Amino acid sequence: MKKSLTKSALAISILFALPACNALEGNKQLLADDAAFCSAALDKAQLQMDDFRKAYTNPTKIPTSYSDGKVNFINPMGWTSGFVAGSFWYVYEHSQDKSWLDTATEWTNALENMQFNRKTHDVGFIMNNSFGNGLRLTGNQSYSPILVSTAKTLMERYNPDIGTTFSWSWGTWEFPVIIDNMMNLELLFNASIATGDKKYYDAAVSHATVTMKHHFRDDYSSYHLVNYSRDTGLPISKQTFQGLTDDSSWSRGQAWGAYGYTMVYRYTKDEKFLNHARNIVNYLLTHKNMPEDLVPYFDYDAPEHPDVINYRDSSAASLLASGLIELANYVEEDEAARYRKAAMTMLRSLSSSEYLAAKGENGHFLLKQATGHYPAGKELNAALNYGDYYYLEALNRCKSL
Repeated sequence: MKKSLTKSALAISILFALPACNALEGNKQLLADDAAFCSAALDKAQLQMDDFRKAYTNPTKIPTSYSDGKVNFINPMGWTSGFVAGSFWYVYEHSQDKSWLDTATEWTNALENMQFNRKTHDVGFIMNNSFGNGLRLTGNQSYSPILVSTAKTLMERYNPDIGTTFSWSWGTWEFPVIIDNMMNLELLFNASIATGDKKYYDAAVSHATVTMKHHFRDDYSSYHLVNYSRDTGLPISKQTFQGLTDDSSWSRGQAWGAYGYTMVYRYTKDEKFLNHARNIVNYLLTHKNMPEDLVPYFDYDAPEHPDVINYRDSSAASLLASGLIELANYVEEDEAARYRKAAMTMLRSLSSSEYLAAKGENGHFLLKQATGHYPAGKELNAALNYGDYYYLEALNRCKSL
């Protein structure tokens, strides 16, 4: 039988419990403050997005960026075509306003035929961001077979001998795989859940495992592209196509990896993927060239090149912030607090006038100072629809804290 505590022992136990209780209450208050900030930021973003949907009314002529004073458009075949529909879904998630549901639905339905788009590996971006968010937020089961059909299309690019899915359908590479492709694995995981067919799951796990082996350097930075031999299944060459040099750390590519491996852990609960995400994040958050406001340069090595303009990339920051908020769910509290603090620094920076456009400006996009493709001189100091998408996603994830 347990002995009851004496009054003095009880007093001592309460005394020693107070710091822990105070820390817990302080942490709860911090989370509440962060969630309130993100909710207010979403309110502000909704006003700009309302102007956006009034300015752009054709869901098959999709605004992809704002650069050099003009808006650039793509058709549904383009890899960024699903981000606008996805952004509308995120505004709906926040507001619960039926008008945003109607807008998101209209822009989603316009992409239905992209389930058969065999010209890009990025059908995951196109369809998961649109139909996937629609299914998540409405439970509309008519979206599920469309997503499964899209996964079947993506699986046509999977090579079981190499263990990855083929990326670009252009260029002279033999079997190119880019780090961005990590983001399309969510489509495969969800298709496995929807159908009960493990082939989608196995392909996603294989792709993540092979990419982890060949894309990453000893410091957990990543190449952008690995070109594999179809005969041997081994890398022929490695390069960084949208960064400064083959050995540099293109910031959005690093964020694709951090987000991607966090997502893969969500579905697999395999510690090797969680640890890989943590190692990538540690590399980024401790990088000597990470700016104080945690909005990275388009390439972490840019400050080492005096002839290079140190453009920021707000899209890399929004993407990383969203991944960090999820990653915090899977680690011990001290580590989680570090990730949430970094994510909130990014979100507060992005929500400042330095990066967030004033209402009516910036082609009605949300974020300024994004970098699309530096080596090609495209979309420099620009607005990108995927930067806005991950900014809204990160704010919604933060709000749910």
